[in-house]
Amino acid sequence: MDERQKAVADKIIDYLSETLRLPKENIDYDIPLFGDGIGLDSVDSLEIIAGMNLLFGVTLIGVNDGVFANIRTLSEYIVNSPDYEEKS
Repeated sequence: MDERQKAVADKIIDYLSETLRLPKENIDYDIPLFGDGIGLDSVDSLEIIAGMNLLFGVTLIGVNDGVFANIRTLSEYIVNSPDYEEKS
């Protein structure tokens, strides 16, 4: 993971921790977001979709489920998106 992707991944972790009230120490780059990992559900996925659009300008509606596998895959998709733009 390069520095750009790591910065995005860290921002996603901060977002998930704050928005979904997840302890940061329970989130790493490779833990599955859904199922036996963090245990997020479909309502949480809507929160992630909205947040990634707000933070990075990237629309995740209709993307392959694999993008949501973990923080690493999500951040990789975002930095490689032509719509990626880090917003403050």
